[in-house]
Amino acid sequence: MEKMEEQALHSKRRQKGGLITMPFIFANEACEKLAVVGFQANMISYLTQQLHMPLTKAANTLTNFGGTASLTPLIGAFIADAHVGKFWTLTMASLIYQIGMVSLTISAIVPQLRPPPCHGGQLCQQATSGQLAILYISLLLTALGAGGIRPCVVAFGAEQFDESDPKQKKRTWSYFNWYYFVMGASILVAVTVVVYIQDNVGWGWGLGIPTVMMFLSIIAFVLGYPLYRNLDPAGSPFTRLVQVCVAAYRKRKLPMVSDSRLLYDNEELDADISSAGKLVHTKQLRFLDKAGIVSDKDDPKAPNLWNLNTVHRIEELKSLIRMGPIWASGIILITAYAQQSTFSLQQAKTMDRHITAGFQIPAGSMSVFTITSMLTTIALYDRFLIPATRRLTGLDRGITFLHRMGIGFVISTLATLVAGFVEVRRKEAAAAFGLLDRPNVTVPISVFWLVPQYSLHGIAEAFMSIGHLEFFYDQAPESMRSSAAALFWTSISMGNYLSSFLVSLVHRFSAGPDGVNWLPDNNLNKGKLENFYWLITLLQVVNLVYYLFCAKFYTFKPVEVQLVGSKNVDTGNGDGEVEKISDGFELALRV
Repeated sequence: MEKMEEQALHSKRRQKGGLITMPFIFANEACEKLAVVGFQANMISYLTQQLHMPLTKAANTLTNFGGTASLTPLIGAFIADAHVGKFWTLTMASLIYQIGMVSLTISAIVPQLRPPPCHGGQLCQQATSGQLAILYISLLLTALGAGGIRPCVVAFGAEQFDESDPKQKKRTWSYFNWYYFVMGASILVAVTVVVYIQDNVGWGWGLGIPTVMMFLSIIAFVLGYPLYRNLDPAGSPFTRLVQVCVAAYRKRKLPMVSDSRLLYDNEELDADISSAGKLVHTKQLRFLDKAGIVSDKDDPKAPNLWNLNTVHRIEELKSLIRMGPIWASGIILITAYAQQSTFSLQQAKTMDRHITAGFQIPAGSMSVFTITSMLTTIALYDRFLIPATRRLTGLDRGITFLHRMGIGFVISTLATLVAGFVEVRRKEAAAAFGLLDRPNVTVPISVFWLVPQYSLHGIAEAFMSIGHLEFFYDQAPESMRSSAAALFWTSISMGNYLSSFLVSLVHRFSAGPDGVNWLPDNNLNKGKLENFYWLITLLQVVNLVYYLFCAKFYTFKPVEVQLVGSKNVDTGNGDGEVEKISDGFELALRV
């Protein structure tokens, strides 16, 4: 009877969610990414050609915008996890993003909202403060919208699979690969079709199409509402983290208990934040354990959480702290990747982009090689590498996400190394044809010389970015998964800000008395861009050594499920041992 009741409860819980929701989520993601990337991919051309910004100012504007858009997910994650849930956060954030896109599209259509065009060698008039204000307000709205979309969309899709069902849990990890694949396919369309329209038809159409696609993404997402599993927010995760810190500080002078089993535990209190399993005690960061010491002043039945916390809540904080070093390792990779939309794009503008006599590739479409290599790598990884390595490692995912990230770091380092040598070759061609002082003349060297660096960045992203995302989702406490996704985007934010900092630093300190600069505003042929690429390569080598050290000593998050008779999930073990169920999770079974 109890088993039948459990099956009925399980069936009821699975009435919503599952594979049936994926068409709505992926349709939303495809339209949304086509909109966002079509909006951003060629933006440096819009800033330099339409608003007449200097190159370094335009590059820093974009990386600062990218940094802000990747920092706002912390706000979105807090709202989703603590207050309204992921669905409503996604919906409202998408509407805010839509308003920002409409604003920028209008500014591209109305001539009075941008500087007059300049022709030939005449001095171009830069945008006025009012015209720039419209730009910055539009970018700010899209950054705020991104703050609600980015931390929620991946976690919301993964939550459609029930982790208590082993078959559903396996589909979660396939979901990450397919999420990136769908995202990459839509990006591929954006950097080809949309960028071509922007360069050859006009910016009104070029920004208007992404704006319409964003509207369609909102419709697709909302239509799936009756089918979604919408998990209730479990309260502010940040408040719980602060409570643990305060309680540990207040009890800092108390002696540590001799046995971790004496620390405070309250399953009823933690029920809403441990439905997939309770975190068990770990030996790291033991000073935080004092938050769980029950003193004479504490009431275990009705605890003041600013004085007493459960082991589960203490381990939530420990998990996030342990994730910190791995989080930080992803920053420099984003710095390297950010150069594709700034200086690599400017390289492409100076090179011969003709495929036929009458057709040439838009410079902004060069990232098609990044996306194509990323999609190809994901497909091969999912269909061939995972099954092959699964037989060797016994892991559902083939290799651990830590190994996957490490491979990505190595390939990214190689990408910037190659980029430097390609820039040397480009400048040699410019010198050979006497074009060093003629920045507006096409250098007679094929743009396909840039394909290796673009492709290597795509392969690196397929390994590192997806591995990084899996790491955050897997290792974050279950009630903080939107916050964990926000951490993923925060590393992207820091990478973009670091790129802006490096560009400003190099531009300032590499300037010579004769006006020569590594990163000149108007003439790459007279610059030393290869040195900048190799500086990033050196930083990536140092970062790789740092990452290997962090990965070597990383402690995975342990989760415990207490089995009582037949009312609990049957894992097929039940021998009381610690069972390794994935490369990230350890399930401690206690009968």
